[in-house]
Amino acid sequence: MGTIKVIRIYEHEQPAGYRILVDRIWPRGISKVKAQLDLWAKEIGPSTELRKWFNHDDAKFADFKQKYLAELAVNPAAADFVTRVQTALQQGDVLFLYGAKNKEHNQAVVLKEFVDQKSN
Repeated sequence: MGTIKVIRIYEHEQPAGYRILVDRIWPRGISKVKAQLDLWAKEIGPSTELRKWFNHDDAKFADFKQKYLAELAVNPAAADFVTRVQTALQQGDVLFLYGAKNKEHNQAVVLKEFVDQKSN
């Protein structure tokens, strides 16, 4: 059984695993070939309104997390996404790839927690 790893897509060294881009918007400067994605789960990312409101402001992260979890709770794509991740984890590690500069305060961190809770 694999684990979920949260990885910035711009990192030069990336571990092996099932690669899922969890951003709603394609990351600048990354070609589709270089990304080597298994899945682009743009429908699972935060809404445009929430993303713009958060604007990667660390002071807003706690509120962002609550609002994003609330979005995920009613997102029709969430259940299928969790199932796909759980299936991929049976084969090995799953990488949640994101473009944000902040490695601690981003949607991929929240999404990992969400999937982990659904898997227990």
